[in-house]
Amino acid sequence: MDPSTIIGLFLAFGSVVAMVTLEDANLMALLLPAPMVLVFGATLAVGLAGNTFRDTVRAFRDLPKAFKGKTDKPQDSIDQLIGFAEKARSEGLLSLEEAAVDEKDPFLARALQNIADGTDAEELRILMEDEIDSKMRSDHVSAKFFASLGGYAPTIGIIGTVVSLTHVLENLSSPDHLGPMIASAFVATLWGLLSANFIWLPFASRLKRLSELEIERMTLLMEGILAVQNGTQPLLLAERLRAMVPADRLGKAKTAKKSDDDEARPGKFASSKAA
Repeated sequence: MDPSTIIGLFLAFGSVVAMVTLEDANLMALLLPAPMVLVFGATLAVGLAGNTFRDTVRAFRDLPKAFKGKTDKPQDSIDQLIGFAEKARSEGLLSLEEAAVDEKDPFLARALQNIADGTDAEELRILMEDEIDSKMRSDHVSAKFFASLGGYAPTIGIIGTVVSLTHVLENLSSPDHLGPMIASAFVATLWGLLSANFIWLPFASRLKRLSELEIERMTLLMEGILAVQNGTQPLLLAERLRAMVPADRLGKAKTAKKSDDDEARPGKFASSKAA
């Protein structure tokens, strides 16, 4: 679990509370039910109106990912693929069927099963690319939904302020009440801006980033699986896959087992050099 979302939201709202406290203001003056109901209720309503019902349900179903979504280490996937390469070279491609049964990742399990079934490399690439594309488009729906809420919320907050100020103008005959009424009118604008920049837009960015990392992982797996099917040497495969990942995200690599061909090459090189 990556706690960045929880920490970020805590610090963001904590900063607002700290400001109110330092200004010797009353925090409860910002927690007015009427403007909050308008901002949150209307924002969700227009978000639903601007998307399909299925999109809305999917967006809130994916929302827990923003808090619980984990970012896998690319090196773990690379080590796993190296293990498949070593197994395929020593026991044959059919042995990957056992790995497919034990694999928990459906994307990887299907790829391993296809290799064991003798699927053509080009057809397997097309299948995996289509699955990656479907995943990317599906994740985009949720991120787009929360981004749209972030766009609606500030305007709805302004609408709430205009409605409240209209009520203020109706009560100009009561000057003693104008100050609190005007102050409460701007609370709607505050919550519109606050909800957009502290809630909806961060959720959209978080889901989008998690999707990008997952797509990168799936692409890494695809290239690795196709290399395994092609019989690429484990050491060469490790170097190739590590080259696909930014250096700051790479962990410590495990040492791949050398095959007979790998062990023979340095000897050949050494003998030719000695000659």
